[in-house]
Formats: sequence, C-alpha cells, structure tokens
Amino acid sequence: MVDLRGQYLRIKDEVDAAIERVLDSTAFIRGPELDAFEAELSAALGGVGALGVANGTDALQIAFMALGIGPGDEVIAPSFTFVATAEAAGLLGATPVFADIDPDTFTLDPDRVAELVTDRTKAIVPVHLFGQCADLDPLLELACARNIAVVEDTAQAIGATYKGRAAGTLAGFGTLSFFPSKNLGCYGDGGAILSPIPEWLEQARLISNHGSKKKYHNEVVGVNSRLDALQAAILRAKLPHLDAFTAARQLAADRYDERLADIEAIEVPKRASWGSHVFHQYTIRVRGNDAAQRDALMEHLQAEGIPSYVYYPVPLHLLPIYRDHADACRSGDMTHTLRAANEVLSLPMHTELTESEQDQVAEAIRAFFRGQA
Repeated sequence: MVDLRGQYLRIKDEVDAAIERVLDSTAFIRGPELDAFEAELSAALGGVGALGVANGTDALQIAFMALGIGPGDEVIAPSFTFVATAEAAGLLGATPVFADIDPDTFTLDPDRVAELVTDRTKAIVPVHLFGQCADLDPLLELACARNIAVVEDTAQAIGATYKGRAAGTLAGFGTLSFFPSKNLGCYGDGGAILSPIPEWLEQARLISNHGSKKKYHNEVVGVNSRLDALQAAILRAKLPHLDAFTAARQLAADRYDERLADIEAIEVPKRASWGSHVFHQYTIRVRGNDAAQRDALMEHLQAEGIPSYVYYPVPLHLLPIYRDHADACRSGDMTHTLRAANEVLSLPMHTELTESEQDQVAEAIRAFFRGQA
C-alpha cells in the first residue's frame, strides 16, 4: 500500500543528515529541532500556530482538554473514520455522537450534524478523510451560531485546501498525525496541534507539558506528549518535499481515474468542488452495497500480488465500545455510512507508485469483473 523505503532512499542524504545532527547535539527532548519544525510547519500552512505532540490521537485529546471538554459533554464526529476521533473524547469522559457522511466525499454531512446538536454539544469534529476536506463553511456557521468549537481532524489531509486555505487552519483547532504512512510521515509516532488563536495554542502547550510552563510548577492537570527531536528533524527534512509528494499522489490519482473510468462496476473517488484532494488514500466504491463482492475483489487482487485495504469495514457506532452504549452514544440515520462500509476499497497509493504498477492494478480489477460477467 505504501513504499516508505523507496521514498526514504530518494531523500536519504537529507534525512540521514538530520538524524546525525540530533545525535551530535544530544538534544532529544524539545530543543532547537522541535522549535524549528514548529516554525517551519506554521509557515508552510499559512502562519497558523503549531505545536508538536507525540501522536495524532494525543493531538485530538489535548485539543479537547484545552476546550474544557469532559463528562456530560458531547462531541459530534463521523462514524466512518478511525476510532481515535471518538476515542479521544471518550478518554475525557465526554460522549461521542455520530453523524452520517456525504456519500460523495465520505466526510461529515453538515445537515446531519445540525440534526444532532443539543445543549450538551461542546465540539464538532470534521474528519478530512482520505485526503480532502469536509465542507467546512456550513459547519463553522452552525458552530458559531451555537457557540460550539470545531476541531479539524486533519490526520489524512495535510496539504489539502478548502476554498484556498490550508486544511487544519480554518477552525479553532486542527490536528495532524505524522504516522509513517501519512502524506507527511515521520519514522515513528508523531503529531501536531494547529490553532490560529494564540491563547488556545498556549493552553494546549501547557497541557502537553504536564500542565506546567515552569518545571515543578504545575498549573493544570496535563499530559506528557511531545514530538521528540529525532522525529522533528526527520519531518524538517521531509517538509520541503511535501508539495512534490502531493503532486505525485495527485498524478497517480489521475492515472487511476483514467484507467478505471470504463469499469461500470466501480466508482472512482469524487473530488469536492470546494478544495483540493491530496489522496492519502485512493478509495474506490464497488457498487451494489455488497461487502461480499468488494471482499471478493480484494481477495482477487491479493492473489495477483496486489495489496488493497478497507478503510473502514465497521462504522464506529457499530463497534462494541459504542454499540453497547447506544443509549448514550447517539447517532442519526447512517444510510451513507453503512453503504460506504460495504463498498469502499483503497488501492495502493504513495509517492513512489509507477505507471506500470497502476496498469497492473487496473488490469487485475478489469479481469475480476470480466470473470463476473
């Protein structure tokens, strides 16, 4: 699904030099590398404040903590996403509430969100899934009218834009993951919190450092969550290549679109009119709302030596941790979420993907459906 080694070899000298720089300095916790990365990340995303933390899940949790979210509060999120989005709220005693998705973009449907807002709603978390933004303007308008915070989960969409502005920078908080397979990935765990509001970012910084600005003078209950210097240095080496990485993914997506367009049994990804898509995943639909058909295609590809993956086979509201507490974890109509879980299949997508590899993928898919005729 990804070729991290190929990408590393292409920028090996820069990455190795960055690692050596940290080893020579022995400044492993915070220090100049993290300070520099936060500044460079901020500049790359239009000047928004940036704080490096240990991983993307911590980024969400710390943002929620900075907003004062806790027991009795509700956080509205999509059910069609990775569990971390809801998990981070649950860790604080808040209750996730699940809304359906737009079937074209797989992201939160603002109309479905509006139906679920109550006086207990403390935050809305649009997940910019697979590399493109949710439709943010209606969500931000709703949130402003009801005094609700918006936290953009941008784990899969660094480099994407919404109406010309960088994903993760349009709400009070945005969060990033630098998991190795992400569009900008480090060589371990890593994440970041973004905010255009300096006071909010400083509160997040305080929380991320045991709730203290000065050692042994703790002001609030916090956590220990820092992006270590080695990972920051690696990300500094990779950040200048982000635009090229994005262009490579978009070119690969265009090639997939062209090669798969004539296969009636599948639907290629749709690109929203409001922004750019950076294709963290290239996710097709196997039409028919039939998981068995989709799974059969996945098995056929595997037999041909081609990896594929289902993101996500079980919507969050059906996971045992939420299904068994359905009286508390409310959800609206989930028609589009359930259909997506039965139809989606992600194909290999990464910066090193070659045209010939994509030809093989397309031909294998075509052969499968010829066999079904």
